[in-house]
Amino acid sequence: MTENDPSAHDPAAPRHPETGRQPAQGGWAGHPYGEQAQPESGGAPQYSEPSYHAVTGADPAYGGQTANPWSAQSAQMPSGPTQQSVYPPPNPYGQPGTSGYPVAAPEPKRSGGKLLAGVALVALLVGGIAGGTVGYFTAGSSGPASNALDAPKPAQQTGNAPAGSVEAVAKKLSPSVVELQVSGQQGAGEGSGFVISTDGYILTNNHVVEVGANGGQIRAVFQDGKKAAAKIVGRDPTTDIAVVKVTGVGNLTPVELGRSDDLRVGQSVVAIGSPFELAGTVTSGIVSSLHRPVRAGGSSGDQTTVMDAVQTDAAINPGNSGGPLANMSGQVIGINSAIYSPQSASGGQGQGASEGGNVGIGFAIPIDQARRTADTIIKTGQAVQTYIGAEVKDAPQGGAELGAIKSGSPAEKAGLKAGDVVTKIDDRPIDSADTLVAAVRTRAPDEKATFTLADGRTVELTFGGQPVQPN
Repeated sequence: MTENDPSAHDPAAPRHPETGRQPAQGGWAGHPYGEQAQPESGGAPQYSEPSYHAVTGADPAYGGQTANPWSAQSAQMPSGPTQQSVYPPPNPYGQPGTSGYPVAAPEPKRSGGKLLAGVALVALLVGGIAGGTVGYFTAGSSGPASNALDAPKPAQQTGNAPAGSVEAVAKKLSPSVVELQVSGQQGAGEGSGFVISTDGYILTNNHVVEVGANGGQIRAVFQDGKKAAAKIVGRDPTTDIAVVKVTGVGNLTPVELGRSDDLRVGQSVVAIGSPFELAGTVTSGIVSSLHRPVRAGGSSGDQTTVMDAVQTDAAINPGNSGGPLANMSGQVIGINSAIYSPQSASGGQGQGASEGGNVGIGFAIPIDQARRTADTIIKTGQAVQTYIGAEVKDAPQGGAELGAIKSGSPAEKAGLKAGDVVTKIDDRPIDSADTLVAAVRTRAPDEKATFTLADGRTVELTFGGQPVQPN
């Protein structure tokens, strides 16, 4: 060996007080990672990695007793006193460049007689060196850094929304959906509606606009920001349907009405409305159930408010009432009207949509029923209710038990008697009084149906119609 040989040793050079080894051109303190980080085998440096509890994110070294079995430090650490981690819990307010860890490191400690040098540097560079180490082990080289901020923006979307997508439905329907702001002597509120004619007719819920009846004010706000005064044309509390008309605005786009008699459970639907005054909100889901008897006023409602609802899990919240529920062709198949409100902690039932929020159970009026009612309102100014002329209650053994029969009513003409229990109307099972009421509401006046009774008899009945007097 010569004097210039870098591997030569100087007998006079100082030696390590514990190992007796001589430093290699820079000594132990000069090595950026210290002797502990450089194995004697000459292999790649090993770095300890922080170990956090899967749930709490805490470092086991701070109060924990078990070392991380996957930590490089654990694999290399000699037996002896427990080594504290140099990684405290992440600091969200750390200085830039620290990856959330503080700049200052604890004073070097001795473990087994060896000084842990360079721990402050490891803590400072954990964001960069630790990541580079993984690349070193797996690829042999860290390589150049890649940054998403340096990548060019992707091309702008120029194509049309795919047919049958939520995006396509929203694009088609949104210009026809309005926010309705209502005020009157009894208070103020807001809801939704949708345009059904170019000359300004808008379909909505009765409970959205009823506070504006008898001298109140209604204002429609369109997607483009236009506002127009609206007046009630007619409303039907029994089906929760109302029609209003705006004036002073042109170029209105009516929706396309679908049909609700061929809906299938599981098919996709889209709801649009103004939940919590957030106009133009679009949500999506599926048809969860069909022919669900629902009292629009919750448990506080009575049989005059029962509707034969389409159930959906599309998010519906206060303010969505009166807005459209559409199929994936953008055709309106229902009017969003009510949501299920779970019982509160005090045991009380939520009082309608204004008291609750979305829990994935919403209800819409079938468009076939709404279409018939709206058409009658526009043509006559008054809704007509389908009826049979009999009181009804739940039968103890299941079904709907008839009470007092009105003289001259369709029920009397069909031969029905008080005490008869209806179990089916045509092919639809009847398991309660509300189910019977809902089934009757879906039928048109003068339509015929077969009633099956609990004793096996069948009765042919022709439904009647009577004008609705709004309160």
